[in-house]
Amino acid sequence: MTELILALDTPHGADALRLLDQLPVLHWVKVGSILMTREGPDFIRQLTARGLEVFLDLKWHDIPNTVAGAVTAARELGVSMATVHTLGGSAMLEAAAVAAGGDLAVIGVTVLTSHDSPNYGRAVGRTDVDLGHEVERQGLVAIAAGLQGIVCSPQEVSLLRGRLGPEPLIVVPGIRRRSDPASDQARVATAKDAVMNGATHLVVGRPILQAADPALAFEEFMEEAR
Repeated sequence: MTELILALDTPHGADALRLLDQLPVLHWVKVGSILMTREGPDFIRQLTARGLEVFLDLKWHDIPNTVAGAVTAARELGVSMATVHTLGGSAMLEAAAVAAGGDLAVIGVTVLTSHDSPNYGRAVGRTDVDLGHEVERQGLVAIAAGLQGIVCSPQEVSLLRGRLGPEPLIVVPGIRRRSDPASDQARVATAKDAVMNGATHLVVGRPILQAADPALAFEEFMEEAR
């Protein structure tokens, strides 16, 4: 069954913990750079003490030795899944995979969901970028380096599942109900579409965090993912 990950994109850890009290059936949470910077490793320990699987989304992109050290620290902290950026190159990705051992799933971020083709092209100094091809290229590099999966937008899931086979994890942000605004996500889709195309994990943040009834919104996403 596809897992639903709640992105804890809240200003403070206390806000996140109050929200979690409303969602007793939640299994996975994502901690990004805001909460990790503000609250630190102790916040991760609070989450794992609740029995939650933690997806640490810091998108490490550095020299291989530094990234390997960060992955080791995350593994020792009890994190279940963490991200590196595939543009760090094969040597960095291989170092991350080795440091992860068998206890931590390291997955590679490809093209952020906030990018469309023109602004991604400007960022990398190219024109006429085919984002599907770019995501595919980076995904193949990540899996060849030993990573357990990749992160991509909903629009590339089917392509990557076909190219990578059935085993790698495919983690998909940009999940919205049809009634939800896309906000700053340029490439979005529904939970149903992402699951049907082969996603293993769906990341949802604002449509639940900003809902009048977060528990109801969470259940709606869960039902659609089923």
